[in-house]
Amino acid sequence: MLEMEAIQYKGFRNIKKNGEVTGFQVGIRFVAYRGPWLSQFRFKYVKVDGEKFGPDACTFLLHGIEYTYEEMLQDWHVKWNLQDVCYIHVRKPGGLESGNHRVQVIFKEIASYLPPRVDTVLDMTEDFPEDDKNTREMIIV
Repeated sequence: MLEMEAIQYKGFRNIKKNGEVTGFQVGIRFVAYRGPWLSQFRFKYVKVDGEKFGPDACTFLLHGIEYTYEEMLQDWHVKWNLQDVCYIHVRKPGGLESGNHRVQVIFKEIASYLPPRVDTVLDMTEDFPEDDKNTREMIIV
């Protein structure tokens, strides 16, 4: 079931490939009045327990297709609907330990009806303060 928050509890888990834990995933969704095209998605980082993972350490699984961040920026024909969860796959050898984790995900959408300069308004070089909209306490079993 889809949760109201942007960061989803469902699907937060370690990822195994060929029997080896290669990282973890966290699901996100847009909580806006409409969903963006993939090219409108802007991602800054996932931070877990103070450790940051930027776009270069992540891939994004939406509609069963895995994208790099650069591929998403170029894809103008795939729509990310409001009821769709995108799973961010984060490369971290060994994954996360079992237990509680503080997870922050910073992302936004640029609006097609605003001038392109709005894309640069959000300073992507600085950290964002944690709040109820971008941070959740999560558990890996």
